Amino acid sequence: MGRANKVVLAYSGGVDTSVCIPYLQQEWGVQQVIALAVDLGQGEELGPIQQKALKCGRRRIPGG
Repeated sequence: MGRANKVVLAYSGGVDTSVCIPYLQQEWGVQQVIALAVDLGQGEELGPIQQKALKCGRRRIPGG
C-alpha cells in the first residue's frame, strides 16, 4: 500500500501539531501538508496560529 502525497492536519498551533508538519514531510515523505485551523470562536488567535504554521514549513495557498 502506498503512502499519501497530501494530508490534512487539524492544526491547533501547539507544539504537537507544529512538530507534525516537518515530521510528516521528512519521515513519511508527504509532499503537501495542509494545516487546517478552524475558527470556533477564538477569532483573533487565528493570525498567530497561521504565522506559526508558516514558520513550521507551510506555504500560504491562495485564499488560505
